[in-house]
Amino acid sequence: MATPDTIARFMLRGINRAVRDHALIVDGDRVAVGVSGGKDSRTLLELLVRGIDIPGTYDIAAIHIDGSSVGLPDQRPVLEPWFQALGVPYSIHPLEVAASDTLPMDCFRCAWNRRKTLFTVADRMGCNKVAFGHHADDAAVTTLMSLMYKGQLETLEPRRSFFDGRLTLIRPLIYLSEAEIRRFVRACGWEFPPELACPREDEAVRVRVEHFLATLSGRERKQIRANLWRAARQYTGSEAAP
Repeated sequence: MATPDTIARFMLRGINRAVRDHALIVDGDRVAVGVSGGKDSRTLLELLVRGIDIPGTYDIAAIHIDGSSVGLPDQRPVLEPWFQALGVPYSIHPLEVAASDTLPMDCFRCAWNRRKTLFTVADRMGCNKVAFGHHADDAAVTTLMSLMYKGQLETLEPRRSFFDGRLTLIRPLIYLSEAEIRRFVRACGWEFPPELACPREDEAVRVRVEHFLATLSGRERKQIRANLWRAARQYTGSEAAP
């Protein structure tokens, strides 16, 4: 079995390509990685800490939005020692919920509140970029959902600016597949117990679409993933598929 270092070097090629293609990280950036506690965001933080190939330097911080107060699993005992071992500045901040929200929140409101809280904390920490752990399969699922339920071709953007450019959301894993991330996770020996999943996950449309794609062979998924990315990016006048 390949070592984490060997797999990381391979995966960093994909990250470096995405960074170059979309100017995701440049000299002087301070990047806040939104760490949910799942495999994707943990992989992203680990790889960015190892270092990407850009002219100049950048800083990394980790932010975890703790949703234990609204019934989500408490991941602080796992994440805080890991952040400390990585040697990155970090913040573990409680999820801020609007007074008008009733519990349990639906998936849209939960995600909206988490992102709002994350952006607020990132700004307080002096970060100008916020990195999410979305990968190529997430982009494919988003495109299928958009086509089937909205009749539009939309996908996950590699980067998107908010608040007149004060914060920029970036997705450095956008060229990497979920299979590659799972391989890295296995090599690292990380474990993610089932109870860490969102308690309302089975209600999400996204999960149903993910399950559909999972029924296809690896080769089919790779081709479909590339075609969906290409179609959505060309439809919006953006760059062609990787």
